[in-house]
Amino acid sequence: MFHKEGGKIIAIATSLTVIIFLLSHKFVADIFWLEKGIQVVTLFFLIMILQFFRNPKRTVEINDHHIIAPVDGKVVVIEEVFEEEYFKDKRLQVSIFMSPINVHVTRYAASGKIKFSKYHPGKYLVAWHPKASTENERTTVVIETKEFGEILYRQIAGALARRIVNYAEEGQQVVQGEDAGFIKFGSRVDIYLPLGTKINVHLNDKAVGGKTIVATK
Repeated sequence: MFHKEGGKIIAIATSLTVIIFLLSHKFVADIFWLEKGIQVVTLFFLIMILQFFRNPKRTVEINDHHIIAPVDGKVVVIEEVFEEEYFKDKRLQVSIFMSPINVHVTRYAASGKIKFSKYHPGKYLVAWHPKASTENERTTVVIETKEFGEILYRQIAGALARRIVNYAEEGQQVVQGEDAGFIKFGSRVDIYLPLGTKINVHLNDKAVGGKTIVATK
């Protein structure tokens, strides 16, 4: 199953693959190693695109006392920080880095009402750069939850990412685990939680979007 954001790219990539296969067979069929080399490389890139846009079906156990991982990836930050855009006070930040081979679907970490949703154009620093959270292209979304109050998550573009898709709209009621967007070709998501929240993950843990419990009340 593939994410709808990949539909156009997958169609183009598949068409190009077929064209390259036909052209290589027509023009370099007499050079076996070259024909097969071109076809193997082309097929490799098609497979990479397909795996990047995969959207595995996951059953989410909705729980208002849990904050779940919004994306697949590795936990790279757990620290107390000053969140300057919306809260303007100290929060617990948990960041999950996505490599190009991870699933890049963003899911809602909790159920609630969207209080704030804003897109910021910006740079394309590597996702683990300390200034990526404030200088890279990004979206900021705040959900008002039943048990945690307001929580914030931020989709951040990386060096390869060139488009962030965000479905959250202010005033919208959202359900934990539902599709919240997509980051094309890489990056990370930051979650900002109230101080005192119990964090259930550790640095370098592998998170699974919609499954891993990041924090509990």
